[in-house]
Amino acid sequence: MNPLRQKIEQETRERGPIPFSRYMELCLYDHEHGYYSRNAEQFGKAGDFYTSSDVHKVFGRLLARQFDEMWRALGSPEKIELIELGPGRGLFAQDVLDWSEKKFPDFFRALRYILIESSSALRQRLETILGRHVESRKAEITVVYPQDEFSVGSSPTIVFANEFFDALPVEVLSANGSLRIDAPDGRFIETWAPPSPEEFEFLDRYSIHPEPHERVEVSLVAQRYMNQIAANLQRGFLIAIDYGYTREEQLAGRHRGTLKALRQHSISAHPYEAPGEQDITADVNFTALAATADKHDMQAHKLVTQSQFLMGIGEANQFADAFEECRLPQECAKVALQLKHLVTPAGMGESFQVLIASKGVEEEKVLTLSGLTFGLRR
Repeated sequence: MNPLRQKIEQETRERGPIPFSRYMELCLYDHEHGYYSRNAEQFGKAGDFYTSSDVHKVFGRLLARQFDEMWRALGSPEKIELIELGPGRGLFAQDVLDWSEKKFPDFFRALRYILIESSSALRQRLETILGRHVESRKAEITVVYPQDEFSVGSSPTIVFANEFFDALPVEVLSANGSLRIDAPDGRFIETWAPPSPEEFEFLDRYSIHPEPHERVEVSLVAQRYMNQIAANLQRGFLIAIDYGYTREEQLAGRHRGTLKALRQHSISAHPYEAPGEQDITADVNFTALAATADKHDMQAHKLVTQSQFLMGIGEANQFADAFEECRLPQECAKVALQLKHLVTPAGMGESFQVLIASKGVEEEKVLTLSGLTFGLRR
């Protein structure tokens, strides 16, 4: 029998029906049997899903260029920390570090790269992939669990979160109340409890109240993370890239009930099948994240699509970061297809939104960042 299922059933016997967020937390982050704790093979095209870094090195290379610009906008400080939340297998970090060392040596000298990863299996993978940078202390791997306090150092800092917030546990609300999971007779059933004041406040401020037969996610854990980042960050930037939406889109009838399970690149609406063996995600409420940043004197800038963001960074040098190592026409053709997948609506370009927030940086310098200026140059 599935050991995580047994653990969840035991918890419901001891505590009664548990919030959906607790069920999701156990499924994804249980230290022994959670989806992200079991192994590192769920990433990539052979696994259950892949991220932009799995497509081509150019994603990390373009972000390295953007990070260098951000460092310069901060006045080229002697030290800057780059904190990556949920780095997965470390391909992005490897691409950023290697490309920065080669192309942006001044930024690289100032850089200290911190990878926050809760999975022990993935931390071992990161140690291997980033071995040279870890040994030189250019990179550091540390652990923070979803329930832990998250802190930011006193140095100028860039926090980078690519497909991080969508994997944090959420509450699920309907007209019946807040979702609870019970397991009488060894099978999961849904029950409902009165929503908490925090859940009601989230709906009132950032979301919509669900219509009959409709479900809406409330991302209190994501809000807590964003609160801690924005409050602790003294000077620097946040870049969050994810599937997501704004409250205006919800009011227009879109992005209601975005919870889904992922397994072998297939989407399922059944999060109760095979606990710990499939990913569970919910689209990100960017209105809530931006408002939380604003509360702590961070300036959240207008959302852009991943396509606009990457095109803005790459257009100045015609994506030389992608094609530099191509020697044959067929190599160039392959890279062009990979790049197309990252930036076009048919690929990942329009599916992902990019939120940039800044603190302690002159607005005119922020607005010249290439990731925010696609289509504005003359």
